[in-house]
Amino acid sequence: MAINLKSLRKGSIVRPPRIVLYGTHGVGKSSFAAQADKPVFIQTEEGLDALDVTSFPLATSYGDVMEALRSLYTEDHNFGTVVLDSADWMEQLIFKQVAVNHKVTNIDEIGFGKGYAFATDLWRNVIEGFDLLRNEKKMAVILLGHTQVKRFDDPLTDSYDRYMLDMHKGGAAIISEWCDLLMFANYRVNTVKSDVGFNQKKTRAVGAGERVLHTQERPGWVAKSRWALPESMELNYETFATELAKAMEPKGE
Repeated sequence: MAINLKSLRKGSIVRPPRIVLYGTHGVGKSSFAAQADKPVFIQTEEGLDALDVTSFPLATSYGDVMEALRSLYTEDHNFGTVVLDSADWMEQLIFKQVAVNHKVTNIDEIGFGKGYAFATDLWRNVIEGFDLLRNEKKMAVILLGHTQVKRFDDPLTDSYDRYMLDMHKGGAAIISEWCDLLMFANYRVNTVKSDVGFNQKKTRAVGAGERVLHTQERPGWVAKSRWALPESMELNYETFATELAKAMEPKGE
């Protein structure tokens, strides 16, 4: 391809979004993804039995996932969204494949942390597969994940705890940088203080089960959005899709 001034473009390009959604246990991540446009699930963990969705058989190896991606790329279908449920269980399949590739029983047996560097190479293969589906099959991509609470050492303040993807830092970094949307789902929680005597107060959490989707990073969680979405909204796919469509409207010439 010739690169010259005639190859310049102006204005935004609208392509299907690449979404990573992580959240606390049972908050409704799979149910959210099930409402996406014509979804097909690649499941690396069990848990879809209660949902009326189309899915591949449970993947028990890295090769199973790559075969599912390959079939979506090479075969005719009308699916509009591919969902990986979940990224952290996918990571365990990648770790197993690294161990097989290097003829060890566990990734940690590969010295000097090199095993996790090899794992990032396999993650890149997975990401490339999703990008092919997005760019050539016009499919949206959703990766679901679980949470961990981890201490964050902020160089500007005291350290504090925050929600993060429950993954090794290498894999988490790759998918976080790759995606267009990294969103955190949780229940809305308020705290109240009550007097328990002797000048002591007790703090307790209260909530009505309201589920919230966060799209922008805050001290308590990691998130990002390439589009100007509300900072938080109801964890409901229809609400999210409406806001995303408005934010993604083409701009410029």
